[in-house]
Parts: sequence; C-alpha cells; structure tokens
Amino acid sequence: MRVGGDWLENDRTQTVLGLLTGAGHAAYAVGGCVRNAVLGVAVTDVDIATSARPEQVIALTEAAGLRAVPTGLAHGTVTLVAGGEGFEVTTFRRDVATDGRHAEVAFSDRIEDDAARRDFTMNALYADATGRVLDPLGGADDLRARRLRFVGDAAQRIAEDYLRILRFFRFHAQYGDPDHGLDPDGLAACAAGADGLARLSAERVTGELRKLLAAHDPAPSVAAMHHAGVLARVLPGADPRALAPLVHLEGAAPPRWLRRLGVLGGDTSALR
Repeated sequence: MRVGGDWLENDRTQTVLGLLTGAGHAAYAVGGCVRNAVLGVAVTDVDIATSARPEQVIALTEAAGLRAVPTGLAHGTVTLVAGGEGFEVTTFRRDVATDGRHAEVAFSDRIEDDAARRDFTMNALYADATGRVLDPLGGADDLRARRLRFVGDAAQRIAEDYLRILRFFRFHAQYGDPDHGLDPDGLAACAAGADGLARLSAERVTGELRKLLAAHDPAPSVAAMHHAGVLARVLPGADPRALAPLVHLEGAAPPRWLRRLGVLGGDTSALR
C-alpha cells in the first residue's frame, strides 16, 4: 500500500526525511498523517519517527543549516524546522516505566518497538519518503474497517496513560463505525480503568473532551462513555440523552463543542 499527496511530496517533508535517510538512518512519517492519508482526509501535521538518536538529529539538522528545537529530549523528540514548517522528529522508543500519566522511555533501533508502544493500531502506520506504508500491527485493515483497537493488551495501554480512555471514545467518534459500536475489549478496559482519570491534569482532560465534542457526531461515543461509567468521572452529573437530538438539530451547521458541553450539563468546575 502507498499513500501520497502534497503533505508527503513537498520539499519540506522530503528534506526532513532525506536528511535522516541520507545519513543512514531509518525515517518515516508516522501516525495521524499516514492514517488520514489512507482515509483521504486532510493532513495537518507531519510527525517523523527515526532510528537516529536526538543528538544525531540535532547535529544533522544544524549541519544542513536548518533549525533544531530540543522540545522533548528525554522522550526523544526534536522539532526540526524546514521551510518554516515544524516537524516533530522522535527516535524509535519503547516504554520502560509508566505512572499512568507519563512514560520513561528507552531508545530503540526497531520500528516494531516503536509501533508496540502506540495507542491504537490505526495510529501505528508508517510511510517512507516514497509513500510506501509499513504496517507492523495490521492497523490498515482496522482503519479500512473503521475499527478502533488498542495495540496489544488494552488494559496495559491504558495503565501507561489514562488519557487513552478518553482518546478511545474520541477516536471512535472521529474514525469508528457507528453502526458496529466500540471494540468490546477496549470498552471493558476503559470501564475498568476509569478511576485512573482522576490522576490526569484538568488541561489534558479538557483538551480531549473538546476534540470529542467537536466531532461530526459524538453522541454514540458519549452515550458509551456514560454506560461505561467514564463520563461521570470527568463530568459528574452529565446526562447524554439530549446530545443526539442537538446534533440532529444542528444539521449542517458547524459543530460547537461548548454548546454540546452545555447540553450535557453536569459539573464543569474541574475543566480548564
């Protein structure tokens, strides 16, 4: 399978990928950009995964006369600026310890390690500079079927970062098949791990809720959150029953997440 489009073929992306591969390192566009390209959805950000270590990325970037910003060296991330566009370039990595909010990582030379630590199979898609897609975990089949599955054991993925509970419902609203419901294993793991949401910052929770409620039709996902006991953890007292009628009444009007939040009711004092 191949993907293409200006997001990949433009001089900026090709410069970043070529800078790394020209020095003998593996380098791929990864995650949302590849996922959206497969779906034919607009690509807004291009993230890069590479076998190069952060210090190597910085050295190569500066030698090429480009700008490198050490945005997250402990996690292997350098922002490389090419043609005025920022690319997050992150070294292949694997988790060695997690606390439900943040992970301690070790760098790796293997794309398989990098794929195994991602949240959902549809986000573990990689594309080289020619558009050839690498799919270590079968994410393309899940994506085409609009099936959202956690990578590996759902409970383990959630325990690594409890925000993945909210991402599960948000990604289903954005990319899942509403007629087939949510993955039962993932849904059960989210329900079992819901207490862990209390460990997250208000900013992270609010950010995910905003994205969820801005989806074309978040009502099925929000209803599933309610039945799983997740909605009450982040929005105590919320009632999702009025959301579906509101979405219907909105028709072709642009979705407004704050209006939808208002119709849910509940206690918003913990949101930011």
